[in-house]
Amino acid sequence: MVEEETDGAADPMPPPQLRRRLGRADLRAVPEARRALRELLRHWGRSGASDVAELLTSELVTNALLHTDDDAILTAVVSPRALRVEVRDFMARRPRPRCPDADQDTNGRGLVLVDSLADAWGVCPHGVGKSVWFELRAEAA
Repeated sequence: MVEEETDGAADPMPPPQLRRRLGRADLRAVPEARRALRELLRHWGRSGASDVAELLTSELVTNALLHTDDDAILTAVVSPRALRVEVRDFMARRPRPRCPDADQDTNGRGLVLVDSLADAWGVCPHGVGKSVWFELRAEAA
């Protein structure tokens, strides 16, 4: 057993976070995820960061709900330096950004938006499934 020494001060508060299970193919979860994220981010980040975070979260949540056959889990963690949003699903297939034809419908643009607007993003494989994540820095652009 490892014991941690403390100086008697209270443990620091954990970073504000959001965690939601999203039901399979339940697209009503998309606006709910946006509202919950907006509330989490009321006092965070650079001007306009909340709007970008909501848009990118909508894209990841929608992709997970439309392109997988199971629930998904949304996690957002706010730190003084950045916001990190992850959407975990239970399908091993990795998403790929596509460059849709401009004359076609608006489908297939989600990861292109994530790639262009996030400060960083990626895919983390899990034993079952994967997480697609993005980060936005808190400092002014």
